[in-house]
Amino acid sequence: MKKYLKIIIPIVVLFVLVFLGYKVVTKISHKKEVAKHIKTIPGFDYQTLEGKSFKNKDLKENTATVFLYFSSDCEYCQSEAAKIQENIDKFENVQLVFISFEKPKKIRAFATKYKLDSYDNVHFLSDSKASFATSFDVKSLPCLVIYDKDQKLIEKINGQTKVETLLKKLQ
Repeated sequence: MKKYLKIIIPIVVLFVLVFLGYKVVTKISHKKEVAKHIKTIPGFDYQTLEGKSFKNKDLKENTATVFLYFSSDCEYCQSEAAKIQENIDKFENVQLVFISFEKPKKIRAFATKYKLDSYDNVHFLSDSKASFATSFDVKSLPCLVIYDKDQKLIEKINGQTKVETLLKKLQ
């Protein structure tokens, strides 16, 4: 019996190490692929609160874009929206695209609560298929994905960000 254990335990350990190594390599490879994919704004198709399709072609050309992935129940997202609203005049040359996996009714209530629903440069979109998180490799809320006027990635920021920091990155 001891003889079998001396053979089986090293084999099991070897298999576990090989499996873990494979998982690490796969994850690193996936991250590199996603990073390459989001260097410019990837193709997307979300729904406006009116139920219309909103795609890449609907973004203003030669304008910096900030995608803000949020949930209306997230306290950090609420704080982020309040800070943006307080400084909305500083974002006049930036398009802000708020995206949530929630139902349009809930998103509309959020937009109205933070008085962000009446600006031409602010869009609220519903991601009913929850594809944004996968496409942009988002793992936390809020998450900001910032692009310059040429639609090239400036930075992806997980978690709440100060407005001053965001504005610096957009310059």
